[in-house]
Amino acid sequence: MQNLNDTTSPVTRGPWVDLHAHPGRCFLAGLDAGDFLTEVLGSDTCDESVAEIARAGMAAVSFATVADLRVLGFKDDGGLHAVRPFHDGEAYADHRRQLSGLDALARSHQLSIVRRADDIVDAHETGDTSLFVTCEGADFVEGHLGRLEECHAAGVRSVTLVHYRQNEYGDLQTEPPVHGGLSPAGRELVREMNRIGLLVDLAHATYETTLGVLEESNRPVMISHTHLDGDGRDHARLVSVEHARAVASAGGLVGAWPAGVSSQTFEDFIDEIIRLVDAIGTDHVGIGTDMDANYRPVMVDFGQFGSIEERLLARGLTRAEADRVLGKNAVELVRGACG
Repeated sequence: MQNLNDTTSPVTRGPWVDLHAHPGRCFLAGLDAGDFLTEVLGSDTCDESVAEIARAGMAAVSFATVADLRVLGFKDDGGLHAVRPFHDGEAYADHRRQLSGLDALARSHQLSIVRRADDIVDAHETGDTSLFVTCEGADFVEGHLGRLEECHAAGVRSVTLVHYRQNEYGDLQTEPPVHGGLSPAGRELVREMNRIGLLVDLAHATYETTLGVLEESNRPVMISHTHLDGDGRDHARLVSVEHARAVASAGGLVGAWPAGVSSQTFEDFIDEIIRLVDAIGTDHVGIGTDMDANYRPVMVDFGQFGSIEERLLARGLTRAEADRVLGKNAVELVRGACG
C-alpha cells in the first residue's frame, strides 16, 4: 500500500528497507502476562506496527530480537549495560521465545520472511512487506555454533556480534575493552556466519573489533545503526570517518540512525545522512531507524521514509542515489551476504 505522504509510487521508486528496528517492541512478543518484563515495559504492539509499515510502503523492515534483554539495566548516565550474569540456559531460552513470537507474527499477518535478496525485490514489486529477522547480540550462541544454523533455518539473516553485555566475541563501544578487538571465538563465529549466509552486523562494536571482522570475513558486513562522530558530536555509539570508511571499503554498508545522540530534529538527521554520503559515498549508506527502541528518536513513524526521500532530493541527491540510500544498497548487501 502506498504511503500517503509519499509523492512517488512504489512502482516508480526503489524498495524501502529498514536495516535495524524493533517494531512494536517485537522483543516482547510471546511473553507471559505475568512476566517481569511486561510489568516494566508493557506488552508488544506488533500488530499496529505491521499495519503502519504496510501503509508506509516498506519492502522490508528489520524485526530485531535482543539477545541480552533479560540482563539489561540502566547506568547512572541513562545508558544500558548488563546488571547481572545470565542464569543457565536463560539467554538461549529467551532467544527462542523471541524468534517464536516473530514467527507467529509473520504467520498471523501472512508476511514473507526475507531469506534472500530477491524476497525483498518480490515484496516491493507486489506492494507487500517482508520481515527481515535479525538478532541484536550473539549472546545466545554461547559457544554452540550450531545455534547459528538453527536461527538461519528459522529465518534469521543478520546477527549483531555484540550489544550492551560484554560477551565472548568482541569488544563493544560502551564497555571497557577486554579482548583487544575481535576474540578468537569471535573469529570462529564470523567464519561460521559467512559459511551459513548470515549477515554480520557491527553496530555497537569497537573499531578494533570491526577491523578484526573485516580481516576474517569474506562477505560484506554492515553497521546497521550509527552516525559519524566529530563536528561537535561525541558519544560512545558513534564512529569515526575512518571506522565507517573501513566498512565501506570492504563493500559494506553503514545505516544512518535517527537517534538523539547525534540529532535534535528530523532535519538534523537528514544532515547526518548527507555527512555519511559525503564521507563514504551513496553506495554504502542505508537507513537503520532502531524504531520503537531508539534513544530520543527524531523519527517516530515509518511514514517518514517519504520525508527522507523528499529531503534527500532537495539536498541534491538524484532519484537513483536516494533510492540506493533508502533501500537498494540494503538489497545488494543482503544479496552479497545471504544470497
